[in-house]
Amino acid sequence: MKKKTIGLLIVMLLVVIMLGTYIKKQIEASEAINDSTLGYEMELGEEGLERGQIAPDFTLKTLSGESYTLSDLKGKKVILNFWATWCPPCKEEMPHLQEYYEKYAEEENVEIIGVNLTYTDGSRETIQHFIDSYELTFPILLMEEDKLSSTYQVLTIPSTFMIDSKGRIQHHIVGPLNQKALKKYASSLD
Repeated sequence: MKKKTIGLLIVMLLVVIMLGTYIKKQIEASEAINDSTLGYEMELGEEGLERGQIAPDFTLKTLSGESYTLSDLKGKKVILNFWATWCPPCKEEMPHLQEYYEKYAEEENVEIIGVNLTYTDGSRETIQHFIDSYELTFPILLMEEDKLSSTYQVLTIPSTFMIDSKGRIQHHIVGPLNQKALKKYASSLD
């Protein structure tokens, strides 16, 4: 009787382990950004912003009221990401931005700045809930008017600008980026 019970417990344990492994793989697969949906680089210079142009300066505030001015970040590489809580590709991208920020930002002298399209996003509570649910620790700035979207010609989100340490725009990527792509673009900056 005891052998039968022990055998049953072992089988149940194996099933739980297999189920846990399956669930973990499903979660990882759901968080992965499919290569076919990865962001693509826009040509800079045909209209509006040009490669090598000093990034248009701005000052925006966080939910807590702290001000950030882009030009204050000269000397650092900047990943400037425009996003909104209602945007599915933005939701796919956020874990990758956070993981890159935790693993590589400091050693690669990179600052990630998330600019929330607050004027389209509704309440500050919604934005705070989003930040909390994704455990975001990089600065999230609130764009309460669409002027900056026009300045940067943000027509689609997520929209990411890679800015070198001298404050010059080097890349504009439309669509979500995974950690590998973030690392590739950031490494190409000086």
